[in-house]
Amino acid sequence: MLKLTPILLMIAYGVVMYRFSAWKTARELDAKSTELADPMLKVLTDRMAEALGLERIRVNIYEIAPINGLAAPDGRIFITRGFYDQYRKGAVSADEMASVIAHELGHVALGHSRRRMIDFSGQNAMRLALAGLLNRFLPGLGAMLAAGLTSLLAARLSRQDEFEADAYASALLVKAGIGTGPQKSLFGKMGQLTGSLGSGPPAWLLSHPAAEKRIAAIEAREARWAAGPGIEG
Repeated sequence: MLKLTPILLMIAYGVVMYRFSAWKTARELDAKSTELADPMLKVLTDRMAEALGLERIRVNIYEIAPINGLAAPDGRIFITRGFYDQYRKGAVSADEMASVIAHELGHVALGHSRRRMIDFSGQNAMRLALAGLLNRFLPGLGAMLAAGLTSLLAARLSRQDEFEADAYASALLVKAGIGTGPQKSLFGKMGQLTGSLGSGPPAWLLSHPAAEKRIAAIEAREARWAAGPGIEG
């Protein structure tokens, strides 16, 4: 039983962290968001809703400046104020914004949002366990190495989620008659929009795949669809 105690403590820690993170995220989003009311985007979200057999797709504006879209663990879809402002300025088209919403719907449909919260909690527990183990052999460096290893694992899992959500969005956009063009054009301009073009760490260290890899994956998917009977592949 004594040997199991550290493991049980880590599991308990992970559960507590998950519940706290979910509560904190929901509270933050509730305090800083309002429902999006944009006629052009509503036309597009209604088309996607029809393709999914839904009455409507509700999208919220999250009042922060960074350019991003996100799906909350409770299934809500958010576009940041910074992203919406770029759309209002004409730097991002309505169809491109629809591709962002489709991507976030993919995260919800595939269970990524909730799983990421769970993964985050589990990674914190794993980081503490690794730090304790590595510190026995590398005093003073164990915590640093543990943090690096868990960060690499989290980035890899997150990049896989992004590719999966891209695939879901592509299928939905085609079914809704919007097509994958806006997806690809938005990825092509994201570096300039976010100010990260030509800077930052290598793509394999980032939580999002490189834009060119995402575009290539979409085009490979399009080629498979063109060669096959449908878009489910």
